[in-house]
Amino acid sequence: MRNRFDTQLELLNKELIEMGALCEELIALTQKSLIEGTDYVEFARAKELEVDRMESDVESLCMKLLLKQQPVAKDLRVISAALKMISDMERIGDQSLDIVEIAEYVKNCDEESKQCIEEMANAAGKMVSDSVDAFVRRDQTLAKAVMDADDFVDDLFDTMKKRLIQILSEEHADGEMYIDMLMIAKYYERIADHATNIAEWVLYSITGMKVSNNKDS
Repeated sequence: MRNRFDTQLELLNKELIEMGALCEELIALTQKSLIEGTDYVEFARAKELEVDRMESDVESLCMKLLLKQQPVAKDLRVISAALKMISDMERIGDQSLDIVEIAEYVKNCDEESKQCIEEMANAAGKMVSDSVDAFVRRDQTLAKAVMDADDFVDDLFDTMKKRLIQILSEEHADGEMYIDMLMIAKYYERIADHATNIAEWVLYSITGMKVSNNKDS
């Protein structure tokens, strides 16, 4: 019975890693869309649907592990953390697709704003990648580093927001384009929040202690 449980638990780990990889691919697509000005919407939508499918598959697997097996306390932590993590991954997929869908509308944005967005994208993408790596490696130090990095992304968002508000106050500014740019910045800020949530659940799965940075999920 335990051997079967361990096999299914290993499958759960594999599925979470694959789902995390899809999220990383989606974030990379947001960056390509913004830099190249190329339409990747259909490609991104297909990947986002795959993330949704995997969320359903992992949720089903977790329910089977809970109902048909007899998990001990440590196993329960891993399963409950997995259920929380897939919810954040699903939201990362949604928000990445949102960015790709409006990327073409900001291709004429000024270079300084583009650079700030690129910095946010790089930082948020690294947080997602590191949060998944922390899960794979059971690395508490890396998980904590992800949580600390969230402040950096928040600072970038505040800088970007103030800059765009200033631009929008100018008489000849393209208001619609810069509002789209502000939305993109907010999406990256939220992606970083979800990566932070994943890191928190990684820590919980290892230690049994829920550490929170008091951010909204």
